[in-house]
Amino acid sequence: MFLTRFGGRTIFVRSGVIAASAMDVYNKNLQLADSKIRILAEKVAKLKQLEVFKAIEKEKLQLATENSKLQNEIDDLKTRLSIAELQNGKPQYTIPTVIACSKNEEKPQSPAKPDTIPDKAEPKPEKTPKQQKPKTEKPKKKSTPEAPKSESPVDISRIDLRIGRIIKAEKHPDADSLYIEEVETGEEKNRTVISGLVKFIPVEEMQNRMVVLMMNLKPVKMRGIFSQAMVMCASSPEKVEILTPPPGCVPGDIVTFDGYQGEPDKQLNPKKKVWEQVQPDLKTDDKKVACYKGVPFTVKGKGVVTSQTMANSMIK
Repeated sequence: MFLTRFGGRTIFVRSGVIAASAMDVYNKNLQLADSKIRILAEKVAKLKQLEVFKAIEKEKLQLATENSKLQNEIDDLKTRLSIAELQNGKPQYTIPTVIACSKNEEKPQSPAKPDTIPDKAEPKPEKTPKQQKPKTEKPKKKSTPEAPKSESPVDISRIDLRIGRIIKAEKHPDADSLYIEEVETGEEKNRTVISGLVKFIPVEEMQNRMVVLMMNLKPVKMRGIFSQAMVMCASSPEKVEILTPPPGCVPGDIVTFDGYQGEPDKQLNPKKKVWEQVQPDLKTDDKKVACYKGVPFTVKGKGVVTSQTMANSMIK
């Protein structure tokens, strides 16, 4: 016990009471501090988890974007390969899907065999021998050797080139580099043509456009749609231009070549590789005229086929 002055008065205070009160306050403050520290630690941990989660989501998004870009590049390469193979006369085949049978499917049971075998089988009637007639030799026919079929020479006359008009063109729904074109050819029905020209020619310039078509390629399915002809173009690694027919042409006009009067094949046989042998001799000359071995693509009475700007370039 000690004396102290408070408010001008002298009072007696027990030291034990003050000490106990101070300890209580200290303990409460300590508990409060621990609670605040724990809450702050939980918040820090949550923030760290949130940051890690954000980083993971960001990385996932980046990987998904890169994956989509790579997939588009792969699809584009596949499309280019298909077009190159088509131009070189290689046939395209659709791989059939294989339907696997479920393991749980029960196989059809064969009819059960009878448990008992009859003791005696019925005797079969004996066959009476037939009287054999004496064989008479027939006079042998003289075989006449068949004359070998004469095949037309492999030149531009085997290729069916005609003038067409693209009525409308739009992008292929399943390929970024392909156009689907409805083309008037002078036949009863228009033809569907697929061309890999998206990267070279804007879609506006594809509309209502006169073109030269290769008509006797075997129709090939490209990304689910059959292409029934090929648009002829002057081509280089950096640039592609659609060949321009002479003025006054109409769909169905035939492209001819002086000195090559043969009849075109109804449909080119990929095994004969006619197109592969003819194509290397198709070029534009120094005046941008489309030629085969120097002979111009000609529409009789109307003029020659040209390229707008590409001289001395391959034609595909």
